[in-house]
Amino acid sequence: MIVAIDGPAGSGKGTIASILSKKLNLVNIDTGATYRCVALKALRNNLKVEDKDEIIKLSNNIDIKFDLNNNVYLDGENVTKEIRSKEVTSIVSPISSIIEVRKNMVDLQRRLGNSNNVVMEGRDITTVVFPNADYKFYLDATLEERVNRRYKEYQEKNIDMSYDEIYENIKARDYNDSHKEVGSLTRTDDQVYIDSTNLTIDEVVEKFIEVIK
Repeated sequence: MIVAIDGPAGSGKGTIASILSKKLNLVNIDTGATYRCVALKALRNNLKVEDKDEIIKLSNNIDIKFDLNNNVYLDGENVTKEIRSKEVTSIVSPISSIIEVRKNMVDLQRRLGNSNNVVMEGRDITTVVFPNADYKFYLDATLEERVNRRYKEYQEKNIDMSYDEIYENIKARDYNDSHKEVGSLTRTDDQVYIDSTNLTIDEVVEKFIEVIK
């Protein structure tokens, strides 16, 4: 079974996918984390966003895995916290826009999805990665609400990023995500649309489970 969730940054996709994975015994695959792993590896190799050829080579030879506790492993190392750093966040969107990198990550995501019952979230899961997913959702929220959520999350995780930095980052990502040449964030008629702006986490989860069950 494949449950696919698309939506903009900060809409709650990761939180909802994590809860659904436990309630429905699914493997949670955070596709955004795959691009963050590429970005982290690029930084560790002293690459800049402009070094496209080197980044493409790097994405060709990268090992990314997820465990049942929502940990992310890059080449065997647990990098769950490292991929959420300010440095990674600042370059992940342009790196994910490199067509060849996107192709490599989509291939990896499909391999992961085809080997398990999964819940998978990202920007193009329902449209590109798994257009024939059993369940397709679009989770949304206002820009202000998404910034507030991300700011609170970063404070709890001791990630040094101001409210204004997060606002500008998410605003820029919204534009980039909806204008990508390949794999852009798109609303479609066959997605179940859920606006989480004024809903609690439990209320959002209940809406998902109602559809799935």
